[in-house]
Amino acid sequence: MLTLRAAADSNIRRHGRETYPHECCGALVGRGRLVTEALALPNGAPEAPHRRFRIGPGDYRAAERRASEQGAELLGFYHSHPDHPARPSQYDLDHAWPVFAYVIVSVEAGRPGALTSWRLREDRSAFDEEPVAVTPDESLRNETGEVPCQPGF
Repeated sequence: MLTLRAAADSNIRRHGRETYPHECCGALVGRGRLVTEALALPNGAPEAPHRRFRIGPGDYRAAERRASEQGAELLGFYHSHPDHPARPSQYDLDHAWPVFAYVIVSVEAGRPGALTSWRLREDRSAFDEEPVAVTPDESLRNETGEVPCQPGF
């Protein structure tokens, strides 16, 4: 299971809303299976940013550097599917690497919806969906250790 801190989940959804009708993209930074930060990156797909995304080598290195500075690791990437389901496309399959998580958020008419996570099989033949959970941010705990209610999307 991939777990997103609430702020990472919110940032992915906000990024998808802000870039609609184009695809957004970014890096997932964290430790183990916990994403502590969703780092927005520029979409470098000049040919069709409304239905493709591309992360350039410099932005990839910047994401690795950011993770290293936090004592974390690069866990994967996220992107949006404007007016399409949160399922990987053939393009996604052709450009993925087996070691990463791939989070996709569907953005319908400018509103973020379903959010899914996928892992590429070692033989690169297909993706397998993995469960996603959202956990409250530690910084939100009050004096009693409780987390106040989070507004939903």
